[in-house]
Amino acid sequence: MLIGLPGSGKSTLAKQLVAQCPQVQLISTDAIRGQLFGSEAIQGSWLLIWREVERQFQQAISTGKTAIFDATNAQRRNRREVITLARNLGFSHITGIWLNVPVWLCLARNKKRSRQVPEEIILRMHRQLRDAPPSLEEGLDKLIRFL
Repeated sequence: MLIGLPGSGKSTLAKQLVAQCPQVQLISTDAIRGQLFGSEAIQGSWLLIWREVERQFQQAISTGKTAIFDATNAQRRNRREVITLARNLGFSHITGIWLNVPVWLCLARNKKRSRQVPEEIILRMHRQLRDAPPSLEEGLDKLIRFL
């Protein structure tokens, strides 16, 4: 499970991991939005997105693949939901990779993107992660923190 602000490098890291380990299945909420709504920028119905996340997790476990879940996962409640889903489907080891990149750097990277996330959303997510940072108590087996 990747955790971090928009612009922290989650998707870049995920793509590098998949390139090095082809047996890994990437589950990306941005890619799912693109599939369902025609654009990664369209937030759309979270229920539809979540159903597709569930389907892709199920597909990964049924084919014996490791899954990488690429989403901001800024809220503790959302992280716990993903961890519970993964455990219920049969994933036995869940690692959180927290890209704890300074908010100013994420904001600067965001300005260079073609698809920008509104600054106030990045700042809100920053507060969420600051106030409820990822921890093993959420159900993770391991937490790797990149600074």
